[in-house]
Amino acid sequence: MISGISSLAATHEQLIIGWTGDVASTVPIELPPVSSRTDVPEHPDHSPHLHHRTVSSIASIATAQDDEEETGAGKKVPLASISEQDRKSLEETLKDYPEKIRGRKEGEKDTAYVPVWIDDKVAHGHYDGYCKQTLWPLFHYLLWQDVATEYASADQHWPSYYKANEDFAKKVAEVYKPGDLIWVHDYHLLLVPLLIRQMLPEAAVGLFVHTPFPSSEVFRCLPRRKEILDGMLGANLVCFQTYSYSRHFTSSCVRVCGYETTSRGGIDVQGHVATISYCPVGVDAERVGRDVLRPGIQPKLEALRTLYEGKKIIVGRDKLDVVKGVVQKLRAFEKLLQDYPQWIGHAVLIQVTSPALSDSPKLERQVSEIVAHINGEYGSLDFIPVHHYHQTIKKDEFYALLSVADLGVITPLRDGMNTTSMEFVIAQEQTKKSPLVLSEFMGISNNMSEALQINPWNLGEVAAAMHRGLTMSDEEKLRRHTSLYHTVTTQTSHTWAGMLAKMLLEQLGRQNLAKQTPFIPKDRLEKSYLKATKRLFLFDYDGTLAPIVKVPSMATPTPATLEALEKLAADPKNIVYIISGRDGEFLEQHLGHIKNLGMSAEHGGFIREPGSKIWANFTENLDMSWMDEVLEIFKYYTERTTGSQIETKKSAITWHYRSSDPEWGLFQCRQCQDLLENNLARKRPIEVLVGKKNLEVRPIAVNKGEIVKRILYFHPDAEFIFCAGDDKTDEDMFRALLLFQNDNSKAVLEAPLSVTLLADNDTTKFESVELAVTRDDIFTTAVGHSSKRTLAVWHVTTPEEIVEHMLHLVATSAAPEEKSNL
Repeated sequence: MISGISSLAATHEQLIIGWTGDVASTVPIELPPVSSRTDVPEHPDHSPHLHHRTVSSIASIATAQDDEEETGAGKKVPLASISEQDRKSLEETLKDYPEKIRGRKEGEKDTAYVPVWIDDKVAHGHYDGYCKQTLWPLFHYLLWQDVATEYASADQHWPSYYKANEDFAKKVAEVYKPGDLIWVHDYHLLLVPLLIRQMLPEAAVGLFVHTPFPSSEVFRCLPRRKEILDGMLGANLVCFQTYSYSRHFTSSCVRVCGYETTSRGGIDVQGHVATISYCPVGVDAERVGRDVLRPGIQPKLEALRTLYEGKKIIVGRDKLDVVKGVVQKLRAFEKLLQDYPQWIGHAVLIQVTSPALSDSPKLERQVSEIVAHINGEYGSLDFIPVHHYHQTIKKDEFYALLSVADLGVITPLRDGMNTTSMEFVIAQEQTKKSPLVLSEFMGISNNMSEALQINPWNLGEVAAAMHRGLTMSDEEKLRRHTSLYHTVTTQTSHTWAGMLAKMLLEQLGRQNLAKQTPFIPKDRLEKSYLKATKRLFLFDYDGTLAPIVKVPSMATPTPATLEALEKLAADPKNIVYIISGRDGEFLEQHLGHIKNLGMSAEHGGFIREPGSKIWANFTENLDMSWMDEVLEIFKYYTERTTGSQIETKKSAITWHYRSSDPEWGLFQCRQCQDLLENNLARKRPIEVLVGKKNLEVRPIAVNKGEIVKRILYFHPDAEFIFCAGDDKTDEDMFRALLLFQNDNSKAVLEAPLSVTLLADNDTTKFESVELAVTRDDIFTTAVGHSSKRTLAVWHVTTPEEIVEHMLHLVATSAAPEEKSNL
């Protein structure tokens, strides 16, 4: 990852934001008593982050120690004891880091480093706690009881995780400049994208997850599953190592959060679309290629050849983690000696296990026992089958080991990217072109198809693959190695980083970032409202005045919503309408008590004028015989989609699948939509509308846009129009309010169908009317994210903000009157 990020310096100015890690003293120091420290934050923070002018994000590793101990030279210094002057000194030093320490190539752009100062307890609660005890096991298909005590809590360190992510987002917001691309890296910072989105709505944010992502059935065990998914979906682009991980993530978003996928495979979150993709990480092939030629390697390589002369050398190198499959590899090697006894005395396994970040004495003991058993069963005075080294080996020894091998065996039970497999291929280019046995549960396994891929749990299959690799012909070795070498040297860390930057740049040109709808300006809205002598307010209900809920009957208006509607409708200058997909009975039950409130039900099928108790039906003169045919089709899909139901209205019929399996429900919805559009809709005067977890069929002549035109036609003297909605049906309203063509300063409205349908006499002629409203006094407002595709000019994020703006207008209009009465 670091080499990939560094490679971007050739084309991008970069800002790398990261946690400082534990700070060690260079001289013995004595800390002041804890009681005298006044600068210890109550909720400290931790996290890492990367930024490309391009911006990015990375997490550091630390070892927890007692914060309150006296520290000597080389020991940890509690963050609270580091003065502001020392912090600024480090920040100044980091500005020159690329030139003074890393070195800077000719033509490279600037790279700056910004530290995030995080209190020790939060830092270690974040990294050692939530990241390593909760997220890491889950992402590798282990639940917490598998890696911790039976009393382990999956939620214990959540406050530290949240605080650390929040501090990273704040640091990014501090240094952000318009035009920056922000990249967040890995599971340590999954909340950062949404936090950045809230602080910087227009920013382009990418998230890359380096670990595997589990299936939805495993991921849903996480107590904070929705918070994590929402945090990730704050990004414009969420990227994984493999296609299967991206599918698991998409399935989790659909099943856990109830979000819907777009036609391009993105996730729609209240209008903000997060694109989901994948891009495998590679190694820095050029650097590894240079490393395997280091002068210190050849003597060690010759020593290994002499030591194991006449024997086939099988090499494995892993961290001693439970998911690395070391136990399974050893048992498979034992199976090789059982099933293919010709290798006894002629094949050795050299297994290096470097210590893991969290020691597991039980696993270490288990590995030692298996090694001792194999050596006791199959060894002799002059032959030891397994040579196990539990230590961190030097680079020269590592590459000598990879170069001398006759077979590489890498058997993780679950892994994102395994660099050893790629380094093995590059090292073998200079020597034997030996084959590679590779677990199919690794993120890179799909790219390395010429490796001998195995299921590490199937010991017989692994043993057979080892035997095949050891007996493989030179021609097949060369063919397989050539293909693997081409893959490893072309899909490198540099190409990965370049592809990520390119993919995020591509998002800038797409619809979800090409047109950002600005937040509605309160001052401009207020000014236009106050000067108007007649005003129109047109509100959708669900998702606009009330949030979307799983059970539709629970979407009741809040006291603030009722107060806003009552005060707006009480002003004689205001004409207020609710234009909803709900039926008239629901609207009357919850809003019918408000005087002078106009209502339209069933997406424009019915209307009740302000002050009236009578509903006018637009479908009386329409052919509605199609409803029986649609009902039969909906019944067919209801029988085959558990949890779905049919809602029959007077002017429309709706099939709901919110309570069904989300993926199956969406699939059935698309099948049903295809059937209706390609058969029934072609010969009947109907249109098929896909809503939020529903499919509705209604007459072509009936929609919310027609109602808006009707209201405008009968109130042409209105000088102010506010129209708010949140979904596809509300786009009809926004479209109807696109009244001004080109540079025209006046708008003329022809008599709409919604007027002529209810005419008392068929021969009545309706003249066109000229509207008093100007272009700048029409406030079409979409509820949702600013990147939502809409015809509206403005946006707000939540229904609560719609109510807040209405209450503000009511208050401002009342203030001048109160002032004049004094």
